[in-house]
Amino acid sequence: MLQTIYQPRNFLSSWINAKAFKKTASVSKALPGTINIFLTVDPLTIDQHFNPNDPSPIYKRQLSHQFEQYIMASIATAKRYSVINYKITCKNESDRQYADPLIYTIKRHFLAKKALKITEFEKFKRRSYTLLFLSLAVVMICRGVVPLVLDETHHLQGGLTNSLDIFSWVLLWRPIDSLLFEYNPYLKNICILDKLANGEVIFN
Repeated sequence: MLQTIYQPRNFLSSWINAKAFKKTASVSKALPGTINIFLTVDPLTIDQHFNPNDPSPIYKRQLSHQFEQYIMASIATAKRYSVINYKITCKNESDRQYADPLIYTIKRHFLAKKALKITEFEKFKRRSYTLLFLSLAVVMICRGVVPLVLDETHHLQGGLTNSLDIFSWVLLWRPIDSLLFEYNPYLKNICILDKLANGEVIFN
């Protein structure tokens, strides 16, 4: 599971880091459906992309919270058919040695998030279908038992039948609503995380 350790900073330090970060990362939508994430990599700015509290080697370090938020904000308008590319600018050839660990960390991070989202999606499907089938079973039992208990001439049958109709709709509404309106957002999020984890890397 991904965990991020946060460290309080004063306003001036946060402002300076934000200004420096904006100079090294930007987003451009070159073509409809294509999102290019531009990154500048050099020895002075490489540490800004990683969690400063993580003492692990560079290939195993976590992304910084600020950098992750930047990436997620930049692909906020991405669709399931969008193409996401990472375009890296190095000031000189020696700076390319810092690009590999950064891209590796980015892809590893979003690959882990994709796995978590898939697990969450599987739980959602099991919960929704289980609730749907249980609701259908309860409705069928109620609709089957009432005619056996009350004959057609019983004065309570009409009111009880109407009440069961309302109860059936209420009982079935939640699982049907979830499967209709929450199913596709899960697929979209998984698809976008997959694109972030497997995006093409282009060196400018």
